[in-house]
Amino acid sequence: MTEFLTTRQLQDLLRVDRTTIYRMAESGRLPGVKVGKQWRFARDQIETWLEMHASGLKDNGSLGSAARSVPDLRQIMPLGCVQIVQDSFAELLGVMMLVTDLEGIPLTRPSNPCGLYLATESSPAAHRRCLETWAEMARDPSLTPRFRPTPLGLLCARGLIRVGDTIQAMVVVGGIAPPDWPPSADDVARMAATLQLERSLLERHLDQVHRLSPQEQSKVLAYVQRIADIFAHIANERLILFERLQRIAEITQM
Repeated sequence: MTEFLTTRQLQDLLRVDRTTIYRMAESGRLPGVKVGKQWRFARDQIETWLEMHASGLKDNGSLGSAARSVPDLRQIMPLGCVQIVQDSFAELLGVMMLVTDLEGIPLTRPSNPCGLYLATESSPAAHRRCLETWAEMARDPSLTPRFRPTPLGLLCARGLIRVGDTIQAMVVVGGIAPPDWPPSADDVARMAATLQLERSLLERHLDQVHRLSPQEQSKVLAYVQRIADIFAHIANERLILFERLQRIAEITQM
């Protein structure tokens, strides 16, 4: 026997409001029958209707365009959830961590920032150089994470976040002291001039960095892309939901 769905069940299936279902059924755009004052919808007819309309959307390009057009990461990434996960990984690995877009603009707050980084935030020049460094990392053609020096002389690395068919963002880890830390007095003077900071400010915070053994640094490099892959998985799951909702919106407007 044919299974019939109630309006409420169809609401749950299509994720649209009751008024939309009534309007589409009354106009004949949705297959259904009226029993007294209540609408009922044959499940097999609804499934066929969904397949036909999804196919039609793909043929005329509407659905294909939606699938190819990846929304801005801020629209689909649950940044509050990402922040919590990021905070945990940063503390476990003993590094500073954040997510940026490919222009180096932060999408999350830095987790576990070192004191030297925090001390330099008051300088617009230092902030700008950090963003430039992160943007340069995004343009690095290598897919394998590697350490590179920052304007503060510390080490940082990145893992790439791929959403759909494109790389959309990065996980950046940093605040790590290189083997020859602390820098010489001449190096501190050059950093202070470049970043437009008081030399004495840098000197007071030189010890406030993340110190990792070679084994711990190797562990960070091994994990940073895995963490990026976790965030990519979250974003791609949200992208699938985004596209489904977009498809339903297209169907209800036909």
